[in-house]
Amino acid sequence: MILRRISQAGIIILFIGGNYLGWTILRGNLSTANFLDIFHLSDPYMVMQTFVAGFVLANDVLLGALIILLFYALIGGRSFCSWVCPMNIVTDVAVRIRKLLKLYQDDVKMPINRNFRYWVLGLSLLVSFFSGVAAFELVSPVSMLHRGIIYGMGFGWAAVFLVFFFDIFVMQNGWCGYVCPLGGFYSLINRFSLFKVKHNHQACTACNKCLIVCPEKQVLLPYINKSSVQIKGMECSNCGRCIDVCEDNALCFSLNNYKK
Repeated sequence: MILRRISQAGIIILFIGGNYLGWTILRGNLSTANFLDIFHLSDPYMVMQTFVAGFVLANDVLLGALIILLFYALIGGRSFCSWVCPMNIVTDVAVRIRKLLKLYQDDVKMPINRNFRYWVLGLSLLVSFFSGVAAFELVSPVSMLHRGIIYGMGFGWAAVFLVFFFDIFVMQNGWCGYVCPLGGFYSLINRFSLFKVKHNHQACTACNKCLIVCPEKQVLLPYINKSSVQIKGMECSNCGRCIDVCEDNALCFSLNNYKK
């Protein structure tokens, strides 16, 4: 948790320093940024929306999207959601408040399926194609929050608070685990990433603490106290919550063995 917060806060500080203090590490925002004044880094999901909307993209933007795509596909997996995205801080606070209010939920009885985020992903591309604008970028709480922190928050607070209260009073981890198409996009490229969580069946005592804290319980449920295996569910965000709470050392990060 501490390392994730350092990563999230550190990236925001680098953007603030780049935009206001003349630092050259990162200038711009999470959608597109200049890195060390050498090359661009671009959000591949944003680039996809822009492309299907009919815009001609500069080569440096396309190269920046390819760099980010390859990094998460081959190394980071879905780690953007837990180590970079500023909305993760908001939704984590919402989870804590929800638990203080004792608002428990049963995943089986949720009003929407976890695959809903993939429908939102597809719909955003479809709307972008017919509207001629990057549809999700216009309403993305992720972009609004990050740009608001750097440049000043206006009406974007409304979107952030909407997600915050949605996660408290409607669905635990509702935004990240069920709705966010950006998380869905990174889930789709997560299969072959280098780092995975590994479960040791021999050490597991079935205390289920990992399942309590995991925002994507479906990736752990088939294996806990059942088999020693790498957790390769594509929705795993490598947040490490399960590792933090496991007192039996039955879970750890490991390199992908690329076996099914």
